Amino acid sequence: MTTTLRPEGPETPTAAGGRTRRWLILSNGRPVGAVRTTADPQGGQLFGRISELEVTEGRGRGRGTFGGLAAEEVLRTWGCTRVDVAVPESAAAARGLAATLGYTERALAMSKPLVDVPELPVGLSARPFDDPAELRAWYEESADDYVRMMVGSGLTEEQARARMAAGPQSPPPPDPEAPGMVVRRLYGADGGEGPYGLLWLQPRLRDQPDGEPLAWVMKVEVSPAHQGQGHGRTLMLLAERECLAAGVRHLGLNVFAGNEVAIRLYTSLGYRVTERVYGKQL
Repeated sequence: MTTTLRPEGPETPTAAGGRTRRWLILSNGRPVGAVRTTADPQGGQLFGRISELEVTEGRGRGRGTFGGLAAEEVLRTWGCTRVDVAVPESAAAARGLAATLGYTERALAMSKPLVDVPELPVGLSARPFDDPAELRAWYEESADDYVRMMVGSGLTEEQARARMAAGPQSPPPPDPEAPGMVVRRLYGADGGEGPYGLLWLQPRLRDQPDGEPLAWVMKVEVSPAHQGQGHGRTLMLLAERECLAAGVRHLGLNVFAGNEVAIRLYTSLGYRVTERVYGKQL
């Protein structure tokens, strides 16, 4: 049998200024699946995604492997330097295929439906930055840490900095109380001790397929001198309070795959993995 790839239709632009195309996987000229390749520019580079891959006939015959490898070749000819694929947690076969093709698990998306407003531990309080310049200084200091974490997840430093500049982790507005963002620092109840840590939250990142809004934890950071004292848990409870105060009942976050401490914390609070992101250099 001969397996080939054929465009299903014309290439179309993406909202981010990139390109996308759906391809049919053919066996002896008969459609047996499909794959979609997407490339988006970020910081002067093109990042590729296999945004769809399905085998509709003859599973277990290597057609998914063919589709994945063919998609990589398309993205390579488009000038992409790496490829990522987001796999739903329920798709065990797709996770196995990613491992077979040499992809590395980079990050997990986790989420939780919110019901009750949690109480913060007695003796702690949260407040925003008083000085926009101080907020900006914090961001500049933490940006390099985020780049290092992305490099640790498999990106080159150049790729990490390009993604940092173009992605949702780009600098927050200079106004600590700007609409669409929540930045809070954790202190003792009287405000005289701390800060113990910091929360950066987007109360309405996007709408989910069912139309319900989704909030997103952009960053939870505990000061080095106060780690291991439960402040990470408190900051997550604060995120849930802020989320519910904004009328949003679903909260999500990303965590790097190697951050076992954070994964255990989120799991203990009731967050569940919804998606895993795998990546590979081209």
